[in-house]
Amino acid sequence: MSTYKIILSGGGTGGHIYPAIAIANELKSRFPDAEFLFVGASDRMEMEKVPQAGYDIEGLWISGIQRKLTLKNLMFPLKLLSSLLKSRKIINTFQPDVVIGTGGFASGPLLKTATSKGVPSLIQEQNSYPGITNKLLSKHVDKICVAYEGLEKFFPKDKIILTGNPIRKDLLNVEQKHIEGKDAFTLIHSKHTLLVLGGSLGARRVNQLIEEKLTYFQSQNIQLIWQCGKLYYQQYKHYNDMEYVQVHAFLNTMDMAYAAADIIISRAGASSVSELCVVGKPVIFIPSPNVAEDHQTKNAKAIADKEAAILIKESDLDAQFETHFDALMASPEQRKTLGTNIKQLALINATSDIADEVEKLLQR
Repeated sequence: MSTYKIILSGGGTGGHIYPAIAIANELKSRFPDAEFLFVGASDRMEMEKVPQAGYDIEGLWISGIQRKLTLKNLMFPLKLLSSLLKSRKIINTFQPDVVIGTGGFASGPLLKTATSKGVPSLIQEQNSYPGITNKLLSKHVDKICVAYEGLEKFFPKDKIILTGNPIRKDLLNVEQKHIEGKDAFTLIHSKHTLLVLGGSLGARRVNQLIEEKLTYFQSQNIQLIWQCGKLYYQQYKHYNDMEYVQVHAFLNTMDMAYAAADIIISRAGASSVSELCVVGKPVIFIPSPNVAEDHQTKNAKAIADKEAAILIKESDLDAQFETHFDALMASPEQRKTLGTNIKQLALINATSDIADEVEKLLQR
């Protein structure tokens, strides 16, 4: 049997990169001889993260369209043409048996080129409201793996498979690691632990909220693991001097952080939401209002509507945060209900289910 050649494309944020890496790892375990190539945007984080995961990557000169008239938008046609030409060269040289897109603007030109040449193709949509790239590609690809129900509003119904989002295997049994997690962060076992997640770069309004509420949390006898993001670490690291606060730019042992947590405050990017469903702890979502199509609010609402999380919009934080948090701290029943309900939404076999669909395309 000849060796399979597989291209994965997606990026711009961790939410597109980590699912692609998880899918590649699963396929590699099934086809150890397969050749993999990633294609991303040449100036984004995938150029660093993908090689760290052990895969080759090619970069395209591409970026998204800005919402307002800017110089970058004037460059867009030129970047698109450049990316389509480079994509054609990549496809012709590498000759993939299948291409997989996980969203983000880099996957657009690559998958458009691949599908026009008849290469079997699959896209994975992480959000409850699809991005523009995947909406455009959906007409041309063979299969669409989704994480939420109801996406036939946006995609051809006969191509959709509900799989969930790929997640890290080490998150599947965090409830058994609660003591180990608290020890890993040298936390006091008798205190409640609040885990704050702002994404890899950080979330400005979430960080401002946490800073404003530090004495409030102290009065509640709460200890914090505060992942503020690398853009904000210099600004907030002095709070490490407070004995109940730990400030981190990035968390390398996410499983231990989730295990240690009793309550979690998080943005509502697709990967975070999927991970939090698996983790099964009470969550307060503070979605970023600054993302395309406001998809974080839609992701969080899809969970909150099932009484599986609390959703507070940034604009409502001043009025609502302490009320919600007080109620959560006062009610072990509410914490248990939220944790139980969110865990029921987890699709824990997503990575292998997506790989099954890729395998069917390879065998065609």
